[in-house]
Amino acid sequence: MGNQSSVSQCASYQDIGAFWDAHDASEHGADNAVEMDVAIASQRHYFAVDLDLYSRIRVLAYERGVSEETLLNIFLKERLEQCEQAQL
Repeated sequence: MGNQSSVSQCASYQDIGAFWDAHDASEHGADNAVEMDVAIASQRHYFAVDLDLYSRIRVLAYERGVSEETLLNIFLKERLEQCEQAQL
């Protein structure tokens, strides 16, 4: 590591780690009050899944190299599109 850390003035990762083991971030820098508005709206919804279905989903997701969440989203999207087309 060619440069020194700006706070610890250490030049190695080991020394930086030792510095932060002995110091607290609140000892450094200014505490400035700020105003902020936060609007947290969940973009995810969770559903209970039958244990047998989950086991099958987990295996299939692994075989396809995707997460269980991705696999379920793909399946749900495809099925919803089929249902919507059937209504036309």
